[in-house]
Amino acid sequence: MTAVSEHVPGAARAARRRVPLSVWLDRESVFSWLLMAVPLLFLASLVGYPFVYGMLLSLQDRPVAQTGTFVGFQNFVTNFHDPVFWQVAINTFIYTGVATLLKMVGGLGLALAMNQHFRMKNLVRALLLLPFIVPTVLSTVAWMWMLDPAFSVVNRLLVALGWPKPGPSWLGDPTLAMISIIIINTWRGLPFYGITLLAGLQTVPPELYEAATIDGAGGWQRFRFVTLPLLRPIILIVTLFSVIFTFADFQLVYVLTHGGPQNATNLFATYAFDIAMGAGQLGLGASVALAMLPALAALIVALTIYMRRS
Repeated sequence: MTAVSEHVPGAARAARRRVPLSVWLDRESVFSWLLMAVPLLFLASLVGYPFVYGMLLSLQDRPVAQTGTFVGFQNFVTNFHDPVFWQVAINTFIYTGVATLLKMVGGLGLALAMNQHFRMKNLVRALLLLPFIVPTVLSTVAWMWMLDPAFSVVNRLLVALGWPKPGPSWLGDPTLAMISIIIINTWRGLPFYGITLLAGLQTVPPELYEAATIDGAGGWQRFRFVTLPLLRPIILIVTLFSVIFTFADFQLVYVLTHGGPQNATNLFATYAFDIAMGAGQLGLGASVALAMLPALAALIVALTIYMRRS
């Protein structure tokens, strides 16, 4: 009897160790980690490694094709005393803030219009995606021709309406150049806002509008007290993505203005590229690129806290 009882605990432990694989997969914690394994490996290899390498590069004096020398935070100190860097920072915040606000308001209006019932609605929704799916370089080159002083379609229209010839220099004037890239970024980003918010509008139960109408609510009141509260989480998420994409925009600005004139449209991404690839200072360029990280991190944290509270 004693010999049998001595072997029972050992047999029980062995049975617990031989848990079938299906039982492990049924556990929520194990299954969730398996689902996240591939995305985490993808992020670690294609995002994490370049990010860590960029941080190490920003701490070095690293000319092109030469061995880097560790200089600590000297590159960031150099940026701090560089007036062009601060102009680039102001440009980036103006460009991101104004373009995001225009895309938010315009995208919401576009979604409300597309949510109505009219003929050829599906075709119009498909055409709505064209600015977003056309390659950025291709659409930017088209806009460059449209805003060219000699061949500008926009200027010909303005002259026909009474503007003095030859019309404004859209890409040659610092203020007009910034306005131009904001307008083009808004045009390109509207479909992303419009389609995403349209999908959110499709999920709003019609019974809520009917109940609000019965209670005497007008169109504005239904929009304010029914539509906006239900769309608020989607608006915040889309705004978060839009700010990240706009803040790090490169192709549109680089192709259209190359940061000019007089650095009036230079952003963090274009300025970092010019320093790293144009001037050959890889470490200094990496430090400029990393300068946008604190602002983006603060914005993401603020929006996350706001979403949890709302």
